Amino acid sequence: MNWLWAIVVGLILGVIARAILPGKQAIPLWLTCVYGILGGMLGNAVSGWIGVRHTGGFDWIRHLLQLAGAVLIVALGTPLWQRIRRPGSRRERA
Repeated sequence: MNWLWAIVVGLILGVIARAILPGKQAIPLWLTCVYGILGGMLGNAVSGWIGVRHTGGFDWIRHLLQLAGAVLIVALGTPLWQRIRRPGSRRERA
């Protein structure tokens, strides 16, 4: 059941990250979900490194770090995806 929860949270984080970033991110929904999952994992790792992963109550800092990780991954991953999928790339000419 944890994998299902990771997909749902990843999708939410990815969609919010896409909304925060300016401009249009031309990536499919499945990739948004993958980027959100990776961003959540990055945020969890950072929160563990700084010692705020397990706190009492609602973990605002951990969740903000997860969102920041998702924004970072979407910002870095979108140009890579567009470069791979750009019409006229070397892969399509061959």
